[in-house]
Amino acid sequence: MSNSIYSEDSSEKVEKDFTLSVLTEDKAGLLNHITIIFTRRKMNIISLNVSTTEVAGVSRFTIVLHSTRETIEKVVKQIRKLIDVLGAFVYEDSEIYYQEIALYKVPTKVFLNGSKIEDLVRNSGARILVIEEDHIIIEKTGHKKDTHDLYKKLEPHGLLEFVRSGRVAISKSKRKTEAYIKQLEDAPSHYLSIKDF
Repeated sequence: MSNSIYSEDSSEKVEKDFTLSVLTEDKAGLLNHITIIFTRRKMNIISLNVSTTEVAGVSRFTIVLHSTRETIEKVVKQIRKLIDVLGAFVYEDSEIYYQEIALYKVPTKVFLNGSKIEDLVRNSGARILVIEEDHIIIEKTGHKKDTHDLYKKLEPHGLLEFVRSGRVAISKSKRKTEAYIKQLEDAPSHYLSIKDF
């Protein structure tokens, strides 16, 4: 393949997981405004988590999507135009610290058959959260692969229920949310270039 000045950057066209971190004012109805942007582009949200931040009145949407860098950048530009959005950032997995939590419900009788299942839980870095008469709840924190691996190991033992949370993530950058909001408030146009921050 030639290295012509007219050749396209193929890394922009590769589909992979991206994590969006969207800072918003804590207002009702904003979830719908954000998700409609993905719906219009027929993009499936893999994971969605909304939480408070260290700044009062500011929420963080953590959204995981599988797409190309080019498409994600277009979507983020649209999200930044929403009135109650204070900032939107795109991250690849190598640029963030992230975790998910999973809960597994298994029958109590499985634990009565020896220590094999207890060893499985312990060796997986999971913990027993609740013990009831007819079931036990196991909790595992980690990446999706980690929680799915434990799911596959527990499945043959009569797994009753399984649920996994959305991703929570913090960027590896030195950016502080509070400093970003302060600069945004002090900017004459109430607009900051994300690249300058």
